[in-house]
Amino acid sequence: MDLLAGIGCACAGLLAVLVVALLGVAYRLGIFYQLWHKVDPRSPRHGGELVAEVLKAHGVRFLFALAGGHISPVLVASEKVGIRVVDTRHEATAVFAADAVSRLSGRIGVAAVTAGPGVTNAVTAIKNAQMAESPVLLIGGAAASLQKGRGALQDIDQLSLFKTLCKACVSVRTVRDIVPRLREAIATAQSGTPGPVFVELPIDVLYPFHVVEKEIGGTKSPRGLRGKAVQWYLQNYIRNLFAGAWEPRDVSPLPVRVPLATEDEVQQCAELVSRATKPVVLVGSQAMLPPTPAEELREALEALGIPCYLGGAARGLLPPGSPLLLRHNRRDALRNADLVLLAGAVCDFRLSYGRLFGRGAAIVAVNRDRVQLLRNSDVFWKARLAVQGDAASFVVRLARNLRGYACPRDWLEGLREADGQKERANREKAATPTPHHLNPLDLLYHLDALLPPESLLVADGGDFVGTAAYIVRPRRPLAWLDPGAFGTLGVGGGFALGAKLCRPDAEVWILYGDGSLGYSLMEFDTFVRHKTPVIALVGNDACWSQIAREQVALLGSNVACGLEYLDYHAVAEALGGKGFVVGRPDREQLDAILCAAQDACRQGHPVLVNALIGKTDFRDGSISV
Repeated sequence: MDLLAGIGCACAGLLAVLVVALLGVAYRLGIFYQLWHKVDPRSPRHGGELVAEVLKAHGVRFLFALAGGHISPVLVASEKVGIRVVDTRHEATAVFAADAVSRLSGRIGVAAVTAGPGVTNAVTAIKNAQMAESPVLLIGGAAASLQKGRGALQDIDQLSLFKTLCKACVSVRTVRDIVPRLREAIATAQSGTPGPVFVELPIDVLYPFHVVEKEIGGTKSPRGLRGKAVQWYLQNYIRNLFAGAWEPRDVSPLPVRVPLATEDEVQQCAELVSRATKPVVLVGSQAMLPPTPAEELREALEALGIPCYLGGAARGLLPPGSPLLLRHNRRDALRNADLVLLAGAVCDFRLSYGRLFGRGAAIVAVNRDRVQLLRNSDVFWKARLAVQGDAASFVVRLARNLRGYACPRDWLEGLREADGQKERANREKAATPTPHHLNPLDLLYHLDALLPPESLLVADGGDFVGTAAYIVRPRRPLAWLDPGAFGTLGVGGGFALGAKLCRPDAEVWILYGDGSLGYSLMEFDTFVRHKTPVIALVGNDACWSQIAREQVALLGSNVACGLEYLDYHAVAEALGGKGFVVGRPDREQLDAILCAAQDACRQGHPVLVNALIGKTDFRDGSISV
């Protein structure tokens, strides 16, 4: 009896395991879900419509893309709901444009690229968005889930490419999952430290039922038991794809989480500032993130009255004539300061890894990201107060806590005097003719004098753009776009495209080096087709000068650094834009030529000004590694 009881128990256990296993298989195959949720094989609807609904609900106005069959339903549906689909000539440009939109609008920027090569072409731009902390949604087409790993067209492991580049990487497996996965991805991109997210949409969740069934539904008359089993599996797979697909779902945005400093941390900083006699504020790009409006941050800085250096996207936060704005001699100011507030600024190569601060200086660092907050700390510098939180709201609250505070006048006046001396020295260099062609400093001073209040500057280059950063002054907040810490060349076309769409009344200038121009010159076709007139000013010195300067001095060779003085303006004309060329003989007509470029742009033409420039020693000693 004991033996029989044991056998019975064993059989019952095995049966239970088998039942559980079968239930698990049935669950994974979606059989239970299909019992309660309708499948409509005759519906003409497709997954692209759900994508468009989510984007529309999140305030998305532009979808940047390069056409591909894997994503056609997304593009068509987006256009139908009023989202402007802007197609570019390279996938990287589409992502750069989405990046610019996210920076300028405070909303998620969105790009869609087709499977395989379309996705891989976007990798550099996504990495740039990650390092610039831009919330960007990249939608990638993909082979049908059932066909992955079976040799389908353009099928690769796309999620692995983005795992280290994105805050979230998701592959959507059924049509009913499109809405929740997109909502979660967008909230993730915008929460905490913003960054890009990647959502893979296999082709079988985007096209209508009848199209998917025709492509992967199997034969109509299967033979044999195996054939019938395969046919059942394929039909069940398709029905599970579309089960519950068109049931009403919430498409509204999920809450976005923003880390904030505590009241105690703000008060600690207020006490440090009140005791300081030589304070300085460094404002980085992160301080321009939502939800604090730029105008509110500017008012807080003006209320504090502490001298400021603005970096990255924060350029233009204070107007050019602000008595608090400093643009030169930052190294000396930091060495002499007894308190430095890093409001979103990071101690990476841009601040010499934190080696610029004077001994005994109180350093207050505020950053949403803990890694960036403490970058190189306890190596070259140490924070007196490290706050993981939003920099802009911190500064606003600090100003409220310090009502009545006045920065020592002699400290501010001394910094302004040194700043003025450097500015005068730069103008003297600008007035000195170069051996050949135009002096780039002189060219940039002429441009600066002609910029209207509603101008917006896009920086894409090395040496020429590095010079421009000291000369050309953004006129308003969020009027300067550069790649950020990754230093990516090629952002110009995409950034300008996104900027002009966000601010159609702004005069958008791209400051190109002749090397960086090669990455996105073809986008003049995009500017023409989509009626987005911008002006490109190309500093054409026939060289990768940023590299050549150190390579020749250190290694004695100019190999791979030489270019030619090419007719880039003619290429712009061939693509439907307007082109101007300006060189040494045109020096006296420089203002007139730049004004003619502005007039052509106002008439709706994308413009390229090919400025032939010579060599200067202005940036001698700058290192590009």
